[in-house]
Amino acid sequence: MLDIDEYIENKTYDEIQVGDTASLSRVLTTEDIQMFAVISGDISPTHLDPEYAKSFAFREVVAHGMWPGVLITTTLGTQLPGPGVIFIDQSIHFSRPVRVNDTVTVTVTCQRKFDHNHHIIFDCVCHNQDGARVIHGTAEVKAPIEKVRRPKMRLPDLKLTATKKSRYEHLLTMTTGLSAIPMAVVHPCDKESLGGALLARDEGLIEPLLVGPEEKIRALAEQMGADLKGCQLVPTPHSHASAETAVALARQGKAAALMKGSLHTDELMAAVVDKETGLRTARRVSHVFLMDVPTYPRPLLITDAAVNIEPTLEDKVDICQNAIDLARMLKIDQPRVAILAAVETVNPKMRATLDAAALCKMADRGQITGGVLDGPLAFDNAISLVAAKTKGIQSPVAGQADILLVPDIESGNMLAKQLEYLADALAAGIVLGARVPIVLTSRADSARTRTISTAIAVVMAHARRAAKN
Repeated sequence: MLDIDEYIENKTYDEIQVGDTASLSRVLTTEDIQMFAVISGDISPTHLDPEYAKSFAFREVVAHGMWPGVLITTTLGTQLPGPGVIFIDQSIHFSRPVRVNDTVTVTVTCQRKFDHNHHIIFDCVCHNQDGARVIHGTAEVKAPIEKVRRPKMRLPDLKLTATKKSRYEHLLTMTTGLSAIPMAVVHPCDKESLGGALLARDEGLIEPLLVGPEEKIRALAEQMGADLKGCQLVPTPHSHASAETAVALARQGKAAALMKGSLHTDELMAAVVDKETGLRTARRVSHVFLMDVPTYPRPLLITDAAVNIEPTLEDKVDICQNAIDLARMLKIDQPRVAILAAVETVNPKMRATLDAAALCKMADRGQITGGVLDGPLAFDNAISLVAAKTKGIQSPVAGQADILLVPDIESGNMLAKQLEYLADALAAGIVLGARVPIVLTSRADSARTRTISTAIAVVMAHARRAAKN
């Protein structure tokens, strides 16, 4: 049986007396303003742009004028008279703006009744928390003549998330103040890879070295209507030669980073890890996805989901350290590393849990530095404080991880793709552990995704340059 508070009930024309009142209070939030803008289409900077609002009459963002007006119609439509009311006329006078965190109280009072048509005129007024009048006016309605009592409808939970474009632009702010770097774009012979390089050029991130068949690249640019201004073409006969030439440019210091084009990953990485002519360092090469997940409050790094198929404990030490170093370059001063497994307890039959425990102890002994490690942790405990608390897990990492270290490439790849396609995450990919950062994206990735990955490479290149100096 439903509780009385779970019903909505009206007052009929005959039940309403002159002088009857009803009221409703709401606190204005920034989300209210944004939601009203989404619904109404009113995107005036007075309501949405704090910088503009500082120079306007009110000196800060204020609510749309009709936001308190809607509270009046809400009160009339749900309380007095309530369900069955028909709005005839309304007048509103605006006295002062409503600001974020203001508490607005609406009061409607029956002023006059008309028996011949069941119309009622209500006096309507809104006050803020200081008692100052915000708006006032009158509303004429046709009151219901039949009693209505219905279960309250359950509204969906609404959550505003930033658009992909705004999230993309926010990620690019990591390169603010950094100069463009020379980047070898390896075999950019399809629209996405060439488009990604040119977009990164236009964003001021790179000076592209387009390594590949010159005639093919120029023909593609012409087909796309793209300008190759600012690009240096480095001719090669085929993709294998493109990979070798790009790696050579990096070894010579002519390229501060590489970007994979339309060749296969194996082809590029074979040239990168070649013992004689490649870009090996003392570290194992590994891959990191930087994910911007709308439902998670911070950037999320996932490693390794693209290079190391079934890493050993020794491999995971380098994979972990590479990710920590990147996180610190991205201004995450003390990155929290969650070492994932299916469970959060050590099980001798589950190698991922044993590796997690060993990695944590290695961090305690200073064999992994710069971050805070915990594991094994199941995915829910790694990213949800509620889940961690429910299971009684007390940890500086649980529920607030910056880095997710996955057991193997299969689990990592599935996790990253699920976040991208089911949670609308933005994903950027970068290869670490080589002499230069390598933008390693899927051939299906958009030019915008490649540009975000390029931004990470720019940050890394400048950080390494600063460390050498």
